Amino acid sequence: MKIETAEQGAPGRVIEDRIRVLPNAVVVLDGVTSRTRPPDRNGGWYATKLADELARLINDTDPLTDLLARAIANLVEEHDLIPGDSPSSTAAIVRWNDDTIDALVLCDTPIVAFGQSTRVLEDTRLEDLRPDPDILRWKNKPGGYWVAEADPVAGHQALTATWPREEVTSVIALTDGVSCGVSEYGLFGWEDLRQLPLGEVLDRIREAERGDSEHKRWPRYKTHDDQAIARITT
Repeated sequence: MKIETAEQGAPGRVIEDRIRVLPNAVVVLDGVTSRTRPPDRNGGWYATKLADELARLINDTDPLTDLLARAIANLVEEHDLIPGDSPSSTAAIVRWNDDTIDALVLCDTPIVAFGQSTRVLEDTRLEDLRPDPDILRWKNKPGGYWVAEADPVAGHQALTATWPREEVTSVIALTDGVSCGVSEYGLFGWEDLRQLPLGEVLDRIREAERGDSEHKRWPRYKTHDDQAIARITT
């Protein structure tokens, strides 16, 4: 496998996205800071701890949902995390062996596989709820959206897929600061991200956002978001 990565923090902020490359897997996380947590336990802290735990746990056989749930449970126990009052993270995991490629997504960090066809694995539950002004009340609740935080149940709410390795030529996993270039801004199609230099992808998104600093063309909460993308070529 050839693995390429690129990441870039939003201007003026410390990046809270994380990419972890393992011998048989890649993990991409987008940390989210709690409004009430101390600065030393921000989204980047949580994403780092979750990446460390997943790196320790990931094996060839256990379902990725079980591994994510176990990682969350271990963080809760080790750091006394409280559901609803802790930093959190989205998650994308790609794992492979000689025969298959497994994928997991939780919240808005999609995975796209290319080959005989283009297959998009994305969790839209958060996006579907965005019109609700009190969206946080739906976090990690049935009928709401799910994210890695302090409830291991979230791990089993992730979406998964398995593809025959012989049918896949490359896979990308990316945080919403990059996927917005496809799903919101229309700067690229998924196929473009199969071959464009990753640094160019991030820069073109930043340029488009600077040109819409008042959020009129693309309504959004902030001008720039953290960016992280990993591309795996078989």
